[in-house]
Amino acid sequence: MTLLTRRALTTAALAGTFLPGLARAQAKKPLIIGHRGCSGERPEHTALSYERAIDQGADFIEPDLVPTKDGHLVVRHENEIGGTTNVASHPEFASRKTTKVIDGQRITGWFTEDFTLAELKTLRCRERLPQLRPASAAFDGQAQILTYEEMVAIAKAGTQRTGRVIGTYPELKHPTYFASIGLPTEDRLVAKLKALDLNSATAPVFVQCFEVGTLKRLRAKTPARLVFLVAGEGGPADLPNVKYADLVTAQGLKEVAVYADGLGPEKTMVIPQNADTLLPATDLVKNAHAAGLVVHPWTVRAENFFLPASLRKGDPKDPAYLATQGDVTPLFKALYAAGVDGIFSDFPGMAAAARG
Repeated sequence: MTLLTRRALTTAALAGTFLPGLARAQAKKPLIIGHRGCSGERPEHTALSYERAIDQGADFIEPDLVPTKDGHLVVRHENEIGGTTNVASHPEFASRKTTKVIDGQRITGWFTEDFTLAELKTLRCRERLPQLRPASAAFDGQAQILTYEEMVAIAKAGTQRTGRVIGTYPELKHPTYFASIGLPTEDRLVAKLKALDLNSATAPVFVQCFEVGTLKRLRAKTPARLVFLVAGEGGPADLPNVKYADLVTAQGLKEVAVYADGLGPEKTMVIPQNADTLLPATDLVKNAHAAGLVVHPWTVRAENFFLPASLRKGDPKDPAYLATQGDVTPLFKALYAAGVDGIFSDFPGMAAAARG
């Protein structure tokens, strides 16, 4: 997100890039970010998911990054992989099931930091939400865990195939936790950005994180565009006495702009909803733009389970009702109308259709 930042990039300079800069007045379309790829239709974070997202019109594809025992950055939503791979069916790894405390949560399972990359490559990926996404679960067992380098190669191949520049949008997961066990991820990612020719403010990459300290350190290490992720509840794992709500006030956003180029808010922080319907937009986008930040909310999903009653479709008595896709177009359109600069979605094709 090359913006009016302390890095002395002007709005005029931004107008010459393929990406939207600070102002949507530059007539750039909001970005469509394939959340873990096209994770509503294929197992997340797989080549299957990323390639489908690109073919459906995604401008960026998102990997969550966690380290292996031997220091590689692999693409998984969490370092616990029992829910997204077939590791439980590998008897040779049965003894590695364990319980850990990560960002204050006690979790039992198998963790990437206890496996080498070669060992992880013997596993196969599976759908994380099979009850909601049985069609995606039909692709279980067809894809390997990817490294960030492999995922970037998919984006570059997509650029050649489609003629559109396809970027990547990596998230560093649990960086404070990984640093505490001797596997810090910040320098590893910066080294990858340099090796992949992505270490610039105009490269097709955004780096995102929920932790403030990580973004501040990255700001000193890379000119790549940085995005501060925030949720409607809770706060950064590295600032246990701070709430996200305290950081996204009009004044707080000006302070965020010192170390980030953009804001990645939970979508309900832009378009709230109750059980019945969508509610009017908040001032978050306006305030973030005033601070010089672009805004990329997460995550629009199409299933009834994630939607208010007014957007749901089908018979509530149907056992598959919550897994049925509702009318998500009004949510996309409300977010676009609120002035967002991009949207994360598990269904990038729907986001593209609504963008028009």
